[in-house]
Amino acid sequence: MKAIRIENHGGPEVLQWVEMDLPVPGPGEVRLRHTAIGINFSDINVRRGGFYYPEPMKMPLTPGNEAAGIVEAVGPGVTDFAAGDRAGYVGMHGPFYHNTGAYAEQRVVPADRLVKLPDGITEPQAAASMLKGMTAASIVEHMYVPKPGDTILIHAAAAGVSLLLVQWVKHLGARVIGTAGSQAKAKVAKDHGCDEVILYRETDFVSEVKRLTGEGVHAVYDGVGKDTFVKSMDCVRPFGTLVNYGNASGHVPPIDLLWCAAKGSLSVCRPAVSFQMAKTEDLRRNCANFFKLILDGAIKVEISRTYRLEDAAQAHRDVEAGLATGSMLLVP
Repeated sequence: MKAIRIENHGGPEVLQWVEMDLPVPGPGEVRLRHTAIGINFSDINVRRGGFYYPEPMKMPLTPGNEAAGIVEAVGPGVTDFAAGDRAGYVGMHGPFYHNTGAYAEQRVVPADRLVKLPDGITEPQAAASMLKGMTAASIVEHMYVPKPGDTILIHAAAAGVSLLLVQWVKHLGARVIGTAGSQAKAKVAKDHGCDEVILYRETDFVSEVKRLTGEGVHAVYDGVGKDTFVKSMDCVRPFGTLVNYGNASGHVPPIDLLWCAAKGSLSVCRPAVSFQMAKTEDLRRNCANFFKLILDGAIKVEISRTYRLEDAAQAHRDVEAGLATGSMLLVP
């Protein structure tokens, strides 16, 4: 089979298209033939290196931790999957950046990490949304639960997780203010539920949020990180909540807790999606709940770009250039 491998950290050019042995499933394992592979910013962080680990990662490695496809073979002891089943996965055991390997035509995974896809959910939809959906769920179900009458600020509102959050928050009855870097991205955000969109390259988002809300928003959902998080403290009303779930612009700098008091008794939190799916029963239940939102029409999975698996390097370049809205996929 063919797969993408890297032998050292670096730019997109380190992603190499290579021949590998076809894996054989062992006890408790399933071999999945990928039909769609999710592209996530964590893949870029793994490729660049130095983001997650204090020490170098073991090389060579295959990036990627989210995919969907068809079961080709099952190992001894596997009873809940059979050849021909449609299934997807999002991460293995442990932290999400461990045990990558989705950028491949086929992959052997533990059966307890697989989720059967219900009728009506396509493999591209699953591969494009499982991680993003679990991340969004960890925010709206655990960090700050939006209520009718709330106002939520969502940064980079046309990006993958953010676009799901926009729809989910709107579904729960709250007002949504988004930020976006272009008119095209602002249109995508509005088409998916944003009540107002601030073009942050043209307008200071802090002053515009204050103009739109007066007292400030109830919560900020921020996947950008370094460039937006601290400034967002001035967007939140007293006793509000700031949630950072991504670092597209870099790490959020250290936060002095006294700032939270001075800015209005703010709560600051950072979800770890691994806890949303650490147990098999939690993973499958949370995925089922998220898939139901899609099937009910509350959330639409936006797939903006699809690339051949061998063109993974170009996909990474496009992500880093900020060209993506919604989700992006690799297709073997």
